Amino acid sequence: QVQLVESGGGLVQPGGSLKLSCVASGSITRVAAMGWYRQGPGKQRELVATITSGGSTNYADSVKGRFTISRDNAKNTVYLQMNSLKFEDTAVYYCNLKDGYLTSFRNYWGQGTQVTVSS
Repeated sequence: QVQLVESGGGLVQPGGSLKLSCVASGSITRVAAMGWYRQGPGKQRELVATITSGGSTNYADSVKGRFTISRDNAKNTVYLQMNSLKFEDTAVYYCNLKDGYLTSFRNYWGQGTQVTVSS
């Protein structure tokens, strides 16, 4: 089993910043990629940002230039630095780990951490 534990969510005013962390542990075969997804009220889960084992990153257009994903391979930890937060960033943020290779992997998910942007 693989466990993902997220932290760092909370309440922040528009324009503020938060940093999310996710630590992976357990029977990980090979980390192909880690990333963050979110699900806002009444919306489907969507990709926020991903980072591969080689360091390649991918961002949703809505967060480009505001969010930065990074990773500590030695600690199996992925971070999401969120700046210039907007009301529409309010969502439950889920950590994701792809165990295997990008062509064949198993998905693991964290329990989610709430991010609320409100004045």
